[in-house]
Amino acid sequence: MNSLLNWLTIPNFFNAHFAWHALPYILGGLPLTVELTIVSFVGALVLGFFLTLGQMSKRHWLHWLTRTYISFMRGVPSLVLLFILYFGLPYTGIQLDAFVAAAIAFILNAAAFVSEVFRSAFMGVEDGQWAASYSLGMSYGKAVHYVILPQAFRIAIPALGNILLDMFKGTSLAAMVTVSEMFMRAKIQGGKQFDYMTVYLLVALIYWACCSLLTVGQNWLEKRLTLPTTD
Repeated sequence: MNSLLNWLTIPNFFNAHFAWHALPYILGGLPLTVELTIVSFVGALVLGFFLTLGQMSKRHWLHWLTRTYISFMRGVPSLVLLFILYFGLPYTGIQLDAFVAAAIAFILNAAAFVSEVFRSAFMGVEDGQWAASYSLGMSYGKAVHYVILPQAFRIAIPALGNILLDMFKGTSLAAMVTVSEMFMRAKIQGGKQFDYMTVYLLVALIYWACCSLLTVGQNWLEKRLTLPTTD
């Protein structure tokens, strides 16, 4: 093992011995990174879906209220939202846990993008599907639930997969409010020997490996849910 670590070491750039010893501690933050990603992504899906319904509503006030929210959230960085929730809210008497603040910030931001994905997916469903649903006596809600949503979800998978990848990588921002995820742990390890380059390269490789696995899962899901074409 030592010979392999010596071979991987690049002087003044990457210390493989240090990386090997720091790896278990950094990986200890992976479960929290995954948990934050899942909570944020599921929350963004739910909020994004209701925002989509608001965008498609015939009530003008609801449509424009939703569009204003989406425009605002798409224009505000997640880090700014995170700082507002974690450092700003205490001045109003509201103190959020670091994990909760991070999850809320990511949900509020990502939901705007998820809503746009859902809206495009809904528009991608043929108009005839709506007409067929109504001809069967379905209400708007039942048409969405049983006919439109399953088809729209298939259309949305590639874009939703990209959002999931961005959210997984974006959890590193939670280190700014002391959430002990992977990047925070990498910073702590780097400070022990003042070798930040090694641990940052190491955690970058871990993020890349995890995102590669997520991409494989996304591709599998896309193939599994792709509707067969007929000539």
